[in-house]
Amino acid sequence: MGDSFTEGLWDTPEGEDGPVRGWADVLAGLLSDRRRAAGLPALRYANLAVRGRLLRPIVAEQLPRALELGPDLVSLVGGGNDILRPGADPDRLARDLERAVALVRSTGADVLLATGFDSSGSPLVSTTRPRVGVFNAHLWSIARRHGAHVLDLWGMRHLRDLRMWAPDRIHLTTESHARVAQGALAALGIEPDDPAWDEPLAPLPRLPRAQQARLDARWVRLYAYPWATRRLRGRSSGDTRAAKLPALTEL
Repeated sequence: MGDSFTEGLWDTPEGEDGPVRGWADVLAGLLSDRRRAAGLPALRYANLAVRGRLLRPIVAEQLPRALELGPDLVSLVGGGNDILRPGADPDRLARDLERAVALVRSTGADVLLATGFDSSGSPLVSTTRPRVGVFNAHLWSIARRHGAHVLDLWGMRHLRDLRMWAPDRIHLTTESHARVAQGALAALGIEPDDPAWDEPLAPLPRLPRAQQARLDARWVRLYAYPWATRRLRGRSSGDTRAAKLPALTEL
C-alpha cells in the first residue's frame, strides 16, 4: 500500500517507456526466491500503491482491498505527499496511520512501515524536514506499540547522495530502489543478500557554485514548478491511475 515510492517511480529497468518496478516489487521477488529455495510455494503478491496518493486516501481506498486479500504481510508507506504540503499536520497523519496499523495487526498480519527521508541536502524539500522528523518519531512509537517492522529510510547513508535520486529529486533511481529492498529485508529481520547495501558511494568533488545554481534552477523549472502548479489546481499525477497489480499474483 502507498504512493509513488511503493508504486516504483522511477525504477524502469525496461527503459523509460516501460513499466515501473520499485523496491516493493524487488522485495517481493527476493522473498519469493527464498521461499522456493526452501521448497515452499512461490510468494503471492499485490501492489495497490498509486502515485500522488495522500495518506487518508491510501487508508480509505487501499486498506479495505488489502484486507480482502487476506495478507500475511502488509507494507504501509504513506504520508510523504501530505508532508510536502505547507499545512501538513504530522500529528494527524500519525493518528491516521496508527488506526490503519492497528486494524491490520488485529488480523494477525505483519506490518512494514517506513520513515520519511532526510531531505537535508535539498534546496527546497529540506523545508519539510521538521515535519518529517515529528512524523518519524510518531512512526517509531506506533511500531513499538503494535509490533510493526520499520524500514529506516531516514538513516540510510546512501540516500544522502544525489546520484541515488531521479532527476526530479523526489523519487529514487533503479539502484537505490534495489538497495532499499535490501534494507527492507533487514527491517523484517532477514539477512540481506548484499551486506554492503547501504555503503555510501565514493564522494565526488563539489560542483562550482554557479554550476550548482544552474542545476537547481533547471530542477525548479522542470519539476518543482509543474508539481506546485498541479497542487494549486487540485490535481495529482495519479488522478487517472489505478493500482498496477491489484490482485494477488504468484511470483
